Amino acid sequence: MPEKLDMFCYQCSQTAGGTGCTQWGVCGKSPTVARLQDNLLLAAKGMSAYLYHARELGYTDPEIDAFLERAFYATFTNVNFDAEAFVELAVEAGEMNLRTMRLLKEAHIKAFGEPTPTQVRTGTVPGRAIIATGHGLKALHALLEQTEGTGINVYTHSELLPAHGYPGLRKFPHLVGNLGKAWFDQKELFAKVPAAILGTSNCVLLPREEYRDRMFTTGPARLPGVPHIPGYDYTLVIERARELPELPQAPGEVTMTTGYSLGSILPLAGKIKELVEAGKIRRFFLVGGCDAPHKKSTYYREFVQALPQDTIVLTLACGKFRFNDLELGEIEGIPRLIDLGQCNDSIVAVDLAQALADLFGVGVNDLPLTLVISWMEQKAVAILWSLLALGIKGIYLGPILPAWVNEDILKVLQAEYDLRLIGEPREDIARMLSG
Repeated sequence: MPEKLDMFCYQCSQTAGGTGCTQWGVCGKSPTVARLQDNLLLAAKGMSAYLYHARELGYTDPEIDAFLERAFYATFTNVNFDAEAFVELAVEAGEMNLRTMRLLKEAHIKAFGEPTPTQVRTGTVPGRAIIATGHGLKALHALLEQTEGTGINVYTHSELLPAHGYPGLRKFPHLVGNLGKAWFDQKELFAKVPAAILGTSNCVLLPREEYRDRMFTTGPARLPGVPHIPGYDYTLVIERARELPELPQAPGEVTMTTGYSLGSILPLAGKIKELVEAGKIRRFFLVGGCDAPHKKSTYYREFVQALPQDTIVLTLACGKFRFNDLELGEIEGIPRLIDLGQCNDSIVAVDLAQALADLFGVGVNDLPLTLVISWMEQKAVAILWSLLALGIKGIYLGPILPAWVNEDILKVLQAEYDLRLIGEPREDIARMLSG
């Protein structure tokens, strides 16, 4: 074993400064190239997650597969040393991610119907229960089919909240509500709710001992000491749920509304245009993204609370849990808070922005629309580059910069895309409304 691990180059497994390594720890690559490689790897991981769920439902795309091959190969230690080439690959990753998200959305709609606005209970009802968490709609559907008529209720958690909007999932009467908020509350939530738990994708955490013996994973998710179900036969989960006590009647404090799709919003286009032209809707804000237990993430709730009454908030992904319990009311029948779904549903926001641009006869950047994105993980990287690939400028990003961004990369993003960092909510709102 080497005396000092940092004498070993993580890129090429050569001794730093030796024959195979020309610069300390980075094989001759500049720090910017190394960071851009990290960015591309993260974007490719995010795309792969979307593609996995599409493939589960029988949808594939050889062009996406071919791009992923090129992207992963380009990050080989001694293949590509060109920073500009990696920026080009990042933009292409954004374009391919749009294609991937559109493929997944098609798969979801064909399998479960197009979502419609749906109110979702947040408390518990009497009966034994299973909580499903993650992003796996196919896994949730299989679980609902297998628990039908058993007397076991199924609850969603975090990114599975939008499942309630799909007719093919909502038709099961024992899909009774949503428990908890963003992914990082699961340790506390799962410890106090005596239900069986099924993790269907990413966003599962190492379990506490209080609930390890009633947790299961499926699909790509794996946890040490937790039974994994490789297919879609959830007999073990159902049997464990039967062994647990019934949950009580405990109504939640709020009812959430989810399930807004392009098909449910476009019929309102004429009314929206009328309200904008009459000055009754001043601006749209897309506020969402990946949430994280970061103290600065309180910004997003404060931001939404401070918005004027003549503004509309579009939201998606688990970032919405910072504020989706707020009652924002309506503007002449148009809800002020519109939940477009999971991070998987970001393509709905893209298509909606384009539809609004067409409606008003302007470019997307000329719309009264501001994007305020919360940052966390791999899929967020892919989505950010999708937005940049579309030429969208003036995005506000927070609560902190992505780890792969250094000063040089930030300068390019600011110069080319007018990327901005969040500051103080009221000051940001004033700047956005005046722009």
